Amino acid sequence: MTTFDRFDPVSLDALVAEASFLTRVDRKYVVPRERLEAVLTMLDPGTRVLEIDGARDFAYESVYFDTPDLLSFRMAAQPRRRRFKLRTRSYLDTGTSYLEIKTRGARGTTVKERDEYDPSARDRLTDDARDDVADAFATIGVASERADELDATLLTRYRRATMLAADGAGRATVDTALEWIEPDGHGFALPHLAIVETKSGARPSDVDRALWRAGHRPATVSKYATGLAALHPTLPRNRWARLLRGPFDPSHRAAPATHPTTATHKEDASCSASPTAALSSPTTALSSNVAA
Repeated sequence: MTTFDRFDPVSLDALVAEASFLTRVDRKYVVPRERLEAVLTMLDPGTRVLEIDGARDFAYESVYFDTPDLLSFRMAAQPRRRRFKLRTRSYLDTGTSYLEIKTRGARGTTVKERDEYDPSARDRLTDDARDDVADAFATIGVASERADELDATLLTRYRRATMLAADGAGRATVDTALEWIEPDGHGFALPHLAIVETKSGARPSDVDRALWRAGHRPATVSKYATGLAALHPTLPRNRWARLLRGPFDPSHRAAPATHPTTATHKEDASCSASPTAALSSPTTALSSNVAA
């Protein structure tokens, strides 16, 4: 991704150290790839980009879990004060995975739990994981036994670059090569789109202001919920209607890539048990490949 070559690098330790002091306000933007360059040219030249071993964008994969009646999706679509999101997130370049449980209770307080997870099990929930989810459900008034109903519902893949503002007062992620794939192998890609998420303090970040000057406004978008609504037009969709009629419209979609993005040797070794065994059709080339 040569778009970010204009900026100096920042190490992961430095990024975490500077960003950890933020009282975060998060905003998301859906930006056409061809308009992204114009936004980046407006940024302070002191902006830095995360660089690890010479790389500046990295392969991610998330597997989302839901009940047969799509409880997590429907809580987000309503929206309801009480809700949850459950996924494994894998960093394919390093071969590491995490289980992430995000809940919001009746008072609107969001709690996010994140624990390292076996990469070979990232397409399913272990007994210990279900126990953890059951405990989390109890805190938001969802019956604990519903954790036994959870199964892999949607897989997303993308590549992510992370920027740190020149003053250290904000950071932003830029996700490209976006793909959504269901358990039966059905899915779509949005190769001409980027999702930008900013995280800043009380004041908007430099990236927010650049996006506004370029005519982009914050959008309500969830990779899981918006993607699932795009795949199933009969599902509730009012919350994402503008996006579904616009950049997520079928006319802008492409088939998911049939080959993985560039992987390191460590990724091949650590993530050899591919979640596509459960999340793609054996009749497609996706059944033997993993990408972010």
